[in-house]
Amino acid sequence: MLRKKRVKDIINISILISPWLISFMVFKLYPILFSVYLSFTRYNPIRGRPPRFVGLRNYHHLLSDPTFAIALKNTILFVVVTVPITTTLALLIASVLVSSLNIRGKQIFQSGYFMPVVTSMVVIATIFSYLYSPNGYLTALAKFLGFDLKYGRGILADPRYALPAIMVMDIWASFGYYTILFLAGLQSIDQQIYEAAAIDGAKGFYLFRKITLPLVSPMLLFVLVINTIRSFQIFIEVYVMTQGGPLRATTTVVYYLYETGFHKMKMGYAAAMSYVLFLIILSFTIAQKLLVRYQR
Repeated sequence: MLRKKRVKDIINISILISPWLISFMVFKLYPILFSVYLSFTRYNPIRGRPPRFVGLRNYHHLLSDPTFAIALKNTILFVVVTVPITTTLALLIASVLVSSLNIRGKQIFQSGYFMPVVTSMVVIATIFSYLYSPNGYLTALAKFLGFDLKYGRGILADPRYALPAIMVMDIWASFGYYTILFLAGLQSIDQQIYEAAAIDGAKGFYLFRKITLPLVSPMLLFVLVINTIRSFQIFIEVYVMTQGGPLRATTTVVYYLYETGFHKMKMGYAAAMSYVLFLIILSFTIAQKLLVRYQR
């Protein structure tokens, strides 16, 4: 009797989760497995031919692809510059907001920091494209500060400043989200810990280094991981503002992947590129986890 009840429970549970399970297998699992298979093939869907297995040729070709090397360099540079700045700025502002809990109008500042996050990145990128245009305010400011823009054009037309300009926009648009996350982590710390440390004479940066940072390290790890993953996958900004130019100065791995797969229709090569990027992101994530654990 008990066995029949267990079988009935399993059947009922299977029926209840079957919509999610079917949708997961059709829209998640199958595309992942098929893309793994595609990475070992040469496939152009327009020609109507089935994928042709080529083994590791796509991965081997990545090692000698100069455009992929440029895209990878630009992507890693973007991550190395934006992730520390965004994380540090978010933690600093969150600490200031926590220390001013009783100040009137604090919610206005929180909303202001978060406003760019809920704004479409396409809209933000379009606005900054105008600001970086030859007659834009930021281009005029750059010229006033002594930046020698090539050919008298806007910032995005200069290979030296195009990628840094996108970095500045991305930092402004994203740090508010991480500020809210850090704010939640800091508010969860028991204030009695700070009071006990203050009685023992601790203050200033020592409190932050020995108490705040270790206690907020789980949130710090979470912010670092999602920030790194998002930065490695930068695409909309490049697509809207520069489309990889000028002279490949802003071509990132995901944009090159899109260009290869959906413009040149080299689906197998694009799939191989995506899994190389996946392994790179996984390596960075593991390194960050070990680093945060070591700092505790």
